[in-house]
Amino acid sequence: MTYALPADAAEFYESTFVPALFAGWARRLIEAVAPAVDETMLDVACGTGAVACASTAGRVTGLDLNPAMLAIARRKRPDLDWQLGDALELPFADGAFDVVVSQAALMFFPDRVGVLREMARVGGRLGLQVPGRLAASPGYVALTEVVARHAGPAVAAVIGAYFNVGDPALLTDLCTRAGWHIDHFTTWMSATHLPTLDTFLHAELLPVSGHVDAATHARIVADCRVVLAPYLAADGSVSAPLEVQLITARERA
Repeated sequence: MTYALPADAAEFYESTFVPALFAGWARRLIEAVAPAVDETMLDVACGTGAVACASTAGRVTGLDLNPAMLAIARRKRPDLDWQLGDALELPFADGAFDVVVSQAALMFFPDRVGVLREMARVGGRLGLQVPGRLAASPGYVALTEVVARHAGPAVAAVIGAYFNVGDPALLTDLCTRAGWHIDHFTTWMSATHLPTLDTFLHAELLPVSGHVDAATHARIVADCRVVLAPYLAADGSVSAPLEVQLITARERA
């Protein structure tokens, strides 16, 4: 079964979120895991290929459950190997890759230990990067508080879900249970950079738009313009800070 993300949503992700956030994350992840030119690398839940395209490995495979995401990845880098597949049942032999990476995806898997175990089965080294703690991400604290005030905590939790594996103790436990030995655990601060607050709000409020009526949505936007003002630059661009967790690990002997 595939997750049927529409093509226009995949294009929006590529044109908005990749330059605003994930391209910079990808460079940092690749620097941390440092795949050599004679190594193979698998990017699990690769999306439109930000990490795979940044890789320095000699042979790179990107795997995702969504055909629309993979179509964009193939368009960007037709020379790389893009495969449709489930992270819980990776279609590769044991030890098929020197390096396995995943960025901004672990929080979306219901069986996170299972996915990490599959990654340990096929790869020798791990690079894992996810949003950190919501409480340590002030731009998103402000956003979720406004949504909670107007639409309730259940709707605000839709945005908060992006941070669901950001606690260091939880991430460490998940990796350890899956058979990984953590070499480095780095917490760093990033920010979502977008040219206007309207663009930021359109992007970040998309997940809740189906849960609120038009009047509630308008109130959320109006309040966000006030609470997010500290993150606006003189040119009107926005930089909303958020914490990031970055792990490099290897299989336990």
